Amino acid sequence: MGISFKVTATSSKTKARIGRLTTPHGEIETPVFMPVGSKAAVRTMTPDELKQAGATMILSNAYHLYLRPGTDLLKKFGGLHEFMRWDGPILTDSGGYQVFSLSHILKIDDDGVKFRSPIDGSQHFLTPEDVVDIQAAIGSDIAMVLDECPPYPADREHVQRANARTLDWAQRSTQYYRTPGHDSDTGQALFGIVQGGVFPDLRRESALAITDLDFPGYGIGGLSVGEPREQMWEALDAAVEHLPADKPRYLMGLGDPEGIEKAIHAGVDMFDCVMPTRIARNGTAFTKDGRLNILNAKNTDDAGPLDEGCGCYTCRNFSRAYVKHLYKTGETLALRLMTCHNLYFVFTLIERVKEDVKACSKS
Repeated sequence: MGISFKVTATSSKTKARIGRLTTPHGEIETPVFMPVGSKAAVRTMTPDELKQAGATMILSNAYHLYLRPGTDLLKKFGGLHEFMRWDGPILTDSGGYQVFSLSHILKIDDDGVKFRSPIDGSQHFLTPEDVVDIQAAIGSDIAMVLDECPPYPADREHVQRANARTLDWAQRSTQYYRTPGHDSDTGQALFGIVQGGVFPDLRRESALAITDLDFPGYGIGGLSVGEPREQMWEALDAAVEHLPADKPRYLMGLGDPEGIEKAIHAGVDMFDCVMPTRIARNGTAFTKDGRLNILNAKNTDDAGPLDEGCGCYTCRNFSRAYVKHLYKTGETLALRLMTCHNLYFVFTLIERVKEDVKACSKS
């Protein structure tokens, strides 16, 4: 199916594991955090800067790329890797979440979704099969099926309907993907998605049904969307319990350091989220002592780094006072330096957790 995955170590204390994910654009070690480059760029960062910060894999979004620049242009450039000059693995989200959250929905039924573009008001209709084709044109290493992500809060009946439609769309997607002569021979892998809201029994039901389709990996969607964390962990545990141990598990949309660490110990292998880069642009840095608002008055003349002992480019070279000055004067460099730091912080956290897992490995 274009990728392979092997668990190389498991913790003797938790469900955490280390894996080796092989893709058409390289091999990476999991757990892995994917910075979000929805529109073919991780904001403020060049591909080289991403690598220097520690990125090995990124996420982009089929919905945004379909609307602009469009699949014809991406095909002309040989796919997203060449277009944005990133030579590592890329995962593309199907855009289902964005269709429901960013567009004016005109109609949704079992056939697909009709919506109006927020860019120019044009109308579009996408089926699960269309989304497979769009991601084939993008040329990502991993593509996600189209799913229905119910909002939080959503009642049980709503979530059950979303589960049923997500399963139907997953069946159609994988059947279309596996059709002889289709672009599945490019090496791109198609992942299924588990839904179920905050209802553990519906999570189990969805996980069992989706895994029956034998995808090479599985996303866990519809969590970290505003629900209480206690409910999120219960729903996550219910899903992970019924996902294959020999395939990667991807928790979609979780990006805070504490949450990532806990989810790794719950058995998750892959993550993405806009949080580290978004809060960086708003002046907030991750530190070992919690979040730092660089615009606080106490940072005006602070000669120390954003986070004492951090080895990132920003902390090795610049003071809190300087970074605050950049924000106050509207210099774009402030956003770049803070983004570099936050991504490095997340990557370093994951590396530390990996070392802990290896130290108490059963393997």
